[in-house]
Amino acid sequence: MMQHQAQLDAALQPDGTYNYSGCFTLVKPQIEAADIAVCNFETTLGGAPYTGYPQFCSPDEYAQAIRDAGFEIFLTANNHCLDRRSKGLVRTLDVLDSLGIKHLGTYHNRAERDSLYPYIIERGSMRIALLNYTYDTNGIPVAAPCIVNYIDTAQIKADVIRARQLKADCIIACMHWGIEYRTLPNTDQVRTEQWLYSIGVDHIIGGHPHVVQPVRTQPHRYYSDSHLTVWSLGNYISNMTAPRTDHGLAVTLYLQKSISGARMIGYDIHPNYTERPLFRVIPIEN
Repeated sequence: MMQHQAQLDAALQPDGTYNYSGCFTLVKPQIEAADIAVCNFETTLGGAPYTGYPQFCSPDEYAQAIRDAGFEIFLTANNHCLDRRSKGLVRTLDVLDSLGIKHLGTYHNRAERDSLYPYIIERGSMRIALLNYTYDTNGIPVAAPCIVNYIDTAQIKADVIRARQLKADCIIACMHWGIEYRTLPNTDQVRTEQWLYSIGVDHIIGGHPHVVQPVRTQPHRYYSDSHLTVWSLGNYISNMTAPRTDHGLAVTLYLQKSISGARMIGYDIHPNYTERPLFRVIPIEN
């Protein structure tokens, strides 16, 4: 979920408020059909003045529109989460909390992270652990006591162990990684993917390159089903103009509880395109 200046201009109303209600109308049925809908929220809610690239800050109405479209969990660990420094990180979390939006990846302090992470989703008898990490924050350091989940192997391994201690049936790692505009994963992504699976992660959903990278399955290291790797979802909504940045994917992962955990029984890929200048997300099958 990007937010560039042209999107701000399109949403601005005569009374100074912002209206994004038309952005997700066509994909709302698809989003609401999921038991759990998760998005990468790659901007901040740092308060006015609002800005696009290179340091993003969006109106609170943007997060509300994404929530109203059906997304219930926001990933906040990405390279732009400190665009308004730690003060912006804190306000982002406060606004998401006020809107009833669940989130993971950044935290007010260590105590909050320890109590809320790994993020556990419960649906019936199934427990799913979500993890979220970023490769960097564009060189902006996080100021104490705030916490950003960086890609740190020691911390990630401890988080996976903790997820199993919390009786997670399935662990999904959401990784902000890779090289922008590259349509194939780089060596670091491949190495990290194999390491994550070796320590007990079940599936990986990636982002950051702003273009779609391949989706692949491979035999599960420990069970009879498969790992699903989505290297990069591309852009769900943005005003980026580089080649291949005007579209992206939503991926539906189907899980079924079994004696040994939650096994993947299938997945669907939903390509989408951002129509401009209205900034409507259009399912490509439409």
